Amino acid sequence: MNTHSLLSWFLKMLCSALLATSAAILPAWAGDCGGPSACYLGFTPAGQAGSLHYFVSQDPASPGDPNAVLIAVHGHPRDALGSFAAAWQAVQQAGAGARTLVVAPLFQVANTDAGHCRSTGVPSAEAGDLLWTCASWIAGEPARGSPLTSFAAMDALVRELLQRWPGLRTVTVAGFSAGAQMVQHYVGFATLPPPGVVLRYVVAAPGSWLYFDPVWPADTVAACPAVQRWKYGTRQLPASLGRSPAEARTRYAQADIHYLVGALDSSDAAGTFYKILDKNCAAQAQGPYRLQRAQAYADYERRVLAPERQRSLVIVPGCAHDVACVFPSAAARAALVGG
Repeated sequence: MNTHSLLSWFLKMLCSALLATSAAILPAWAGDCGGPSACYLGFTPAGQAGSLHYFVSQDPASPGDPNAVLIAVHGHPRDALGSFAAAWQAVQQAGAGARTLVVAPLFQVANTDAGHCRSTGVPSAEAGDLLWTCASWIAGEPARGSPLTSFAAMDALVRELLQRWPGLRTVTVAGFSAGAQMVQHYVGFATLPPPGVVLRYVVAAPGSWLYFDPVWPADTVAACPAVQRWKYGTRQLPASLGRSPAEARTRYAQADIHYLVGALDSSDAAGTFYKILDKNCAAQAQGPYRLQRAQAYADYERRVLAPERQRSLVIVPGCAHDVACVFPSAAARAALVGG
């Protein structure tokens, strides 16, 4: 048995043992996929020299023609397997497993730089991978040595999935925590899908939000000019993102977006991961904790950004800052899976 086969076997045995003693779903990264296990695939975006990888619930060569995909974007620790597991469980509990593909991209970081954003069981970066830093992928920055931003990489992933699974008609991009920051910022810069494909977004419990309008009182701006700058506002917008603030605002206001946050994500108590919450003065201006920041943004949307859309903020009972609690909840089902 070669090293890769031995590692795959070990991970599958570990997964089976954990499933036997816990209700948690822990997918193994291996060559086979189906059920809670995930295939680990890669592709090279057009015009690039590096590869982006993702976990997926179905081998492209296997029978099956899903018409929807749920893309779960990992948080700061790059916990792509945990994000995959939570999304897969949400799909199964909604009874949508037969028609819905589950995908979890992995924004790779060089092994020498990944000490603060590494998750157990997730493959390390290899030669030829597109690489970001622990924080740059969240803000839409280009990969190291490449013009490809993380937002453009997400566009490329959507195109890749539509090519491999041509029956897809609904694409939902969902992020939790730092992944939600990435998704919420990405919305205004995303490429529209081809005709006949619906693109949806789910923003779940980000640590901070992108505001498109100068809503802050003068004394707040004077004390903290960062509230109007990228990535909290649209001033000093990176040219690499390819859109003006007005264009990004229009695209965001018109998009199909759903918001989630845990009802208990509202303190510095255990389970809220308060230590990693953004405490920059610009983030603090948005509210003390993630729940309050989400409520403030929902109010801003209703009053200023998109009053005609009437988007809802779903506050998930019993959940703090935990994707494994928020995504599979009954309260989150309509946002993640529809219906």
